[in-house]
Amino acid sequence: MTEWYSNDLDYVIEHLESSQEGLSTTEAEKRLVEYGPNELVETGGINPIKMFLRQFMDPMVIILLIAIVISVLTTMLSSETNHEGGIIDAIVISAIVIFNAIFGFAQEYKSEKALEALKEMAAPKARVMRDGLWTELESKKIVPGDLIGFEAGDLIPADGRVSYAVGLSADEAPLTGESVAVRKMLDPIYLRKAVVGDMKNMVFQGTTITAGKGQALVTATGMKTQFGKIAELVQESEQSMTPLQVDLDDLGKKLGLLIIALCIIVFGAEVFEHSTATIMDALLASIALAVSAIPEGLPAVVTITLAIGVQRMVARNAIVRRLPSVETLGSTTIICSDKTGTITKNEMTATTLFVNGMTISVSGVGYNRRGEFRRASEDYSVRDDPHVLKLLEIGQLCSNSILQTNPTGKDDWSVVGDPTEGAILVLAEKAGLSYDDTMSRNTEVTEISFDSARKRMTSIVRDKNGRLVANAKGAPEILLPLCTHIYENNEIRELTQNEKENIIQINAGFAENALRVLAFAYRPLEHEIPGWEPEQVERNLIFVGLIGMIDPPRSEVRNAMQICKMAGIRPIMITGDHHLTARAIARDVGLIDNDGEVITGAELDEMTQEAFQDAVNRCNVFARVAPEHKLQIVSFLRSSGQVVAMTGDGVNDAPAIKTADVGVSMGIRGADVTKETSDVILTDDNFATIVSAVEKGREIYSNIRKFVRFLLAANFDEVFLIFTVVMLGLPPPITAIQILWLNLATDGFPALALGVDPPESGVMDRPPRKPGAKMMDRGMISFILIAGAAAFLASLIMWFWSLWAYGGWIPGITGPDVLWNTDVSPITGLSWAYVRTHGRTAVFASVVCFELLFVWNCRNEYHPVWRTDVRKSKVLAAAVILSLVLTLVTIYFPPVAVLFQTVPLNPEDWFIVILSCMPALLVPPHLIFGYFRKSKTD
Repeated sequence: MTEWYSNDLDYVIEHLESSQEGLSTTEAEKRLVEYGPNELVETGGINPIKMFLRQFMDPMVIILLIAIVISVLTTMLSSETNHEGGIIDAIVISAIVIFNAIFGFAQEYKSEKALEALKEMAAPKARVMRDGLWTELESKKIVPGDLIGFEAGDLIPADGRVSYAVGLSADEAPLTGESVAVRKMLDPIYLRKAVVGDMKNMVFQGTTITAGKGQALVTATGMKTQFGKIAELVQESEQSMTPLQVDLDDLGKKLGLLIIALCIIVFGAEVFEHSTATIMDALLASIALAVSAIPEGLPAVVTITLAIGVQRMVARNAIVRRLPSVETLGSTTIICSDKTGTITKNEMTATTLFVNGMTISVSGVGYNRRGEFRRASEDYSVRDDPHVLKLLEIGQLCSNSILQTNPTGKDDWSVVGDPTEGAILVLAEKAGLSYDDTMSRNTEVTEISFDSARKRMTSIVRDKNGRLVANAKGAPEILLPLCTHIYENNEIRELTQNEKENIIQINAGFAENALRVLAFAYRPLEHEIPGWEPEQVERNLIFVGLIGMIDPPRSEVRNAMQICKMAGIRPIMITGDHHLTARAIARDVGLIDNDGEVITGAELDEMTQEAFQDAVNRCNVFARVAPEHKLQIVSFLRSSGQVVAMTGDGVNDAPAIKTADVGVSMGIRGADVTKETSDVILTDDNFATIVSAVEKGREIYSNIRKFVRFLLAANFDEVFLIFTVVMLGLPPPITAIQILWLNLATDGFPALALGVDPPESGVMDRPPRKPGAKMMDRGMISFILIAGAAAFLASLIMWFWSLWAYGGWIPGITGPDVLWNTDVSPITGLSWAYVRTHGRTAVFASVVCFELLFVWNCRNEYHPVWRTDVRKSKVLAAAVILSLVLTLVTIYFPPVAVLFQTVPLNPEDWFIVILSCMPALLVPPHLIFGYFRKSKTD
């Protein structure tokens, strides 16, 4: 790869086989065929059909598809006259599958639109010299070797080596993340492995010219540009499964194996051990067992809970584009954040002045009127200080930017032009020095523009009295040697060498605090100077003072950093800005100590793989990095088992954002491609909002655990009950449609209510769950087994009691054959069909009552139900009442009772049901989960 930035223009022209007048039309057409159009190319298109079909490959969805087949088979093979139940089952489950598939497809399809957003950022038209004449062409027709021209406001169409520049500056924030416009130069830059921010003699596709004018020889087009390389990284970056998806995938696979194993066992036992059982009965028993093991409501409850969480996140200024990302935020162990606009305000602010031998601090941030000028240990009024007013007047006159009222109302002003000049204009307004007043008293005669070689700018104005004044600003080390006098104590006197050295020391102190420092001076002119030669104008200047500026950190970020550390989350700053600036900001927000380590992208390039990994594990601030570095850092952290959230706003952040477990983009300043790639968009571009979103994610995950343990404990009860009873040779104690009703309706409403239940206290006082830790840990499995066993015993008691009370059947004495082969009970005179139906109704009621009591014990892993405030769970109370009412309808409303094959229960039945279900309130979650948490720490 040719390093165009490190070679002079003659070398560039020669190797591009171009000229100072660009290319001929004929040559350009040849190169267009050779290099292809100047546009981004998709490496792999989106196939909507494959994407939609992929939604059905999830193990949980496959289980639901099996449930549909089972329901249809139940209808086709049932010997009973009522066949509507199987059709209803199939319709309900099909609706769930299709809903999840459509929703997942819509989310995935939208997230794959990143490249289209990148294409929209490319310049549609460009000014190009062909055959020695300037012409306007579509940007896609530009080829390497073309000479392009641009001025303030233009979007750069391709990468190029600057060949001409007058006061040229470019906003490269989309590529580098830097908030300060980059001044362009012509001379070669001799740096090893320079990043985009260092290549000040290059312009890049997708960036914007903020000031001046210039020309460049095109060095790269299309996918070969820096922009194109990022596009390729975006397409190559893989978006892996979230921790929740991994958990559900694992759960689905285990459930699938369990279902197959149990069905085979039951079917075989029925056929080979019980001669009275027909193949049809064995198949129906296996079907009932399979349906009981499938938590049909789980995917829907997860989806709805996450969707409700998304709505609540909007109130916290976070828009979630991928539902599982809501929960993933809660498991985040590392937050990698860009600096500009996320940790800082992305508004250059003047904070410190050195004038009249004193340092003056200025409060207030951003483009607002609010702010005070303070001088140490004494009252101070800036409006009465002629030295400060002179300093600020020079800043106003020596500027090409415009300060105007902000139409959004967010700040008092908005700046059109260079952010640094905007900060000076705002500073003058804070001091009461109106820009309009200053310009009305002065008329600009000419300007000696800034360039990166001169590092200074001079504006010559004529005041109302006709006097000419040259006003200059520039880098202190450049401007100070041109000064022979100083304005101090209301007089102009000679500036000594010792005073110059002292000012340089003060400038160095400002720079150590990451301030961008400019010096200001002026010179009265007796007459116009022919040609306004810089050497004749910029000499014998009168030094007035220094202004230090910085993009200040957001006020709420320091507290957010502390919350991160308390919550066991490691924050990392990854920025394209200079290392001094990164260190100062990181120190200011509490990310690192005063002597904290900062590693640059160039240093990362020099490291071995082991040294790189050690640096990433050790260091929390990375500066002057390229997009490749961000991607490498995020990829390594993820490969080491961390759950990584990556934030950013520029195009340069897109690959890393897509690779991270949770990609977070900025809603205000974020590039379209970054938003399209991300999982979460922050509407206020604030780091503190990420921390708030993490808290909400933890709350949502906690609630997901609540209803998962509730649903699986309920399903375990049904599985164990059917398996045990069938293995004893008895008829199934509950029908398939009753099981589906329990799983979808009776369990579904309380499960949904658990999804929006008030969170457990102290979610941000605990560390995140360990990367790779399963939701189904030993504590969860033990709780489900114990609760399921208690529910199983209650249901089994009801089944045996009902067979005894209404049929005279006694376990261990009366054989099971009587339940299959005789029509009427010889003891009670009731038909065995009625006895079985009554028993199933009693079991159905028992399961419902147990679950509606047990759900209150699923609300908290740290306290028993009687030590929690159940009054806050109003939604859960409503869901329990609704489920109870619906259950009573299935038992006592004749048309529905026929469908669900139930008969009315009398008060004695209900007394036994309620009595057998009381242990549901005694299952101790705090003891079970507490025991396993303690065993982990021992």
